[in-house]
Order: sequence, then structure tokens, then C-alpha cells
Amino acid sequence: MPRDNMAASLIQRVARQARLTFRPPGSTSASGGGGGGGDGPRSVEDLHRLRDLLGEVRAEDLRLSPRGPSAVPGPCQPPVSYMHICETEGFSMGVFVLSAGACIPLHDHPGMNGLLKVLYGTLRIACLDPLPEGGAAPGQPPPQDPRHCQRHPRRLRALLRSHRLYTPSSAPCLLSPDSDNLHQIDAVGPGPAAFLDILAPPYDPDHGRDCHYYRLLDGQGLLLPPHSPPDHQEPQPGLPKELWLQETPQAPGFWCGGEPYPGPQVSP
Repeated sequence: MPRDNMAASLIQRVARQARLTFRPPGSTSASGGGGGGGDGPRSVEDLHRLRDLLGEVRAEDLRLSPRGPSAVPGPCQPPVSYMHICETEGFSMGVFVLSAGACIPLHDHPGMNGLLKVLYGTLRIACLDPLPEGGAAPGQPPPQDPRHCQRHPRRLRALLRSHRLYTPSSAPCLLSPDSDNLHQIDAVGPGPAAFLDILAPPYDPDHGRDCHYYRLLDGQGLLLPPHSPPDHQEPQPGLPKELWLQETPQAPGFWCGGEPYPGPQVSP
């Protein structure tokens, strides 16, 4: 089979498996029906099949080569750009391209599941879980700037669970509504990076699925250390670690442009 046909088959299979994995409750077919998506994968087996398929995808399958975001009209080039591939009521799929040294700041995916597969470059990903209010041994939050307090009073405790390096040879990074839902993504190394991203269900502010940004409260050091271990399951020294976060506006230096997706067409 020609390579283009193999690539088209693979990304199509990923989309079909995503639709099957995140089909609405009560649906019995791969078509999934309508219903606005579910609250999680229909089965662990479905999620594992999707993860395994996603792990096979390479940059060349999507007709991508290592480069930064494409230039857009205007004087500035975005640090990050997004290539939309497809979207249903149950999931969205696309590619994020980061310029060298770019960062997608700490943010959440409320009520959403996600899978992230690096296509080229190296990403350092920090994953956190919010902690319930009124839990044991909450400690005292560091003092905060009154200006932040007036504009964004929401503060929360979170558990930094991991900070790892991901490359094209790494397994996909998974998140769920209850685990690793808060994360920060940094492109590291000398070049740009790109990753294939699946979110289920998609962002929808009308249904409470809107992105929120956070920063560490002052005096807590860095979220991501200069060096992170590679993607493996061995325990990381000093983790998990409890932190205090402050909701914050989108960072002035971060914005996401859009550009066309050059790969095989997908019909989930």
C-alpha cells in the first residue's frame, strides 16, 4: 500500500476510534449518534485501543516536517499555532505547533479527557491535580499581590504529580477530568515541537467547558525545573508536591494562531 494511503488509513482509524471511545452514553454503534459527548471513555479497552493507535502516528503521516508556526498576517508570528483536523460533538482533534522555547501556560480542561502525542521535537509537560477544598493539612497559601486578588480572587491547592520529557518515541500523555487535568507544556531543546491533540468532549463555554489559566503563587519557585526525567513510570524525587495556584488572565506573551492542516482528510 502506498505510504499516503497507509497514513490516511491510520489517521482515519484514530478518528474513528476516538468517536467510538467517546461515544455518548447509550450509543451502541461506532457512528456514535448525537448527544453532545459523554463524560468519559465507554470502556478501558476502547481507551487503550485509541492510545495505541495514536502512539503509531508520526509527523510524516500528517505531511508535517519540523518547523515552527507559520507566519500570519501582521507584524507578529504566534508562539503557538493550531491545525484543526476534525470535530464531532464527542471530541475534537488537531495539531499544535510550538516555536522553539514556546510555552502553553498552565491551564485546565474542565470535565474533559485528553490525549497528547508528540510528532516532532521535545516537550516538557507538568501535570497537576486540583485538591478538594477543606482537605486535610491544607497549610497556608503564600501572600499574594493585591492586584491579582482583586481581579482573580480564585485560588486553589493542587498536587504536582509529574514533570516529564516527551518525544516522538514516547507513549501519548493522557489526562482525564480527575487526573492530570491541569498541565503546562513547554517546547525544550534547540528546535520547534508539535503534538497531535484529542480532547473529549471539545471545549464549550456554554456547557462549562472553558479554559482557565493559572500561575504559581509567589514564593513557590518554578513549576518546571531546568531538567525533567524522560517519560517513564519510575517515581520522581520530591513528587507529588502540593502547590498553591492563582487563576490568572491569559499571559500577554501567549497567543495561538491558526493555519491549514496539510494531512489526509478525516471523516470521523
